[in-house]
Amino acid sequence: MALSTPTVTLPFKCIIDSNPSKLNPFFSTSRPKFNSTHILLPVVDSGKWRNMVSFFPGFLTRGRDVERLKVELYETIAPLDRGAQATPEDQQRVDQIARKLEAVNLVKEPLKSDLLNGKWELLYTTSQSILQTQRPKLLRPNGKIYQAINVDTLRVQNIETWPFYNQATANLVPLNSRRVAVKFDFFKIASLIPIKSPGSGRGQLEITYLDEDLRISRGNRGNLFILKMVDPSYRVPL
Repeated sequence: MALSTPTVTLPFKCIIDSNPSKLNPFFSTSRPKFNSTHILLPVVDSGKWRNMVSFFPGFLTRGRDVERLKVELYETIAPLDRGAQATPEDQQRVDQIARKLEAVNLVKEPLKSDLLNGKWELLYTTSQSILQTQRPKLLRPNGKIYQAINVDTLRVQNIETWPFYNQATANLVPLNSRRVAVKFDFFKIASLIPIKSPGSGRGQLEITYLDEDLRISRGNRGNLFILKMVDPSYRVPL
């Protein structure tokens, strides 16, 4: 998450900041046989019918656009080593695709959506506090990085894997239906040594795109975060 770095000195940084359709079974080319003395003709509101006809092509077009943009996004960030190898041009291209997805986001109130629940893997970020590109590669987080969120308890957990295995947990304070303040309460070194937060580890995060498997967020420092869902059943420790 793009959260501000806590004042406590730690050996790690935390995430803050188309197939042809089948024939319609309701229509037939053969002429139906009716009992001429008992014919019931439904009244059709032609205006509503036209609205329905115009709605579905638009809905399908938007769905295709979203999937195309997601594929383009995944292909663009795949060789960038979670953002560590991204040039300014790469960053600009990723940001452009992300903004196109944000423009067609259907989940307008992500903090009220169950789609947010679970463990997400960080695929890309512009946050230097996470990437640590100024350090030698062996001293950076080289394994996968996860962030888990539970909206019912308003808890979040950041999880590093190889080589440090550090963790951090925090409470979320909703500022609106898309943005939260993040207040860290515990850090864990090497997944073993717990350290209570002094209270200065805070930041904000806005969820700008959300669906079943992709989440885009932006931090209060302008950093971009792109994550994919890996475990929707995961629960953050209370």
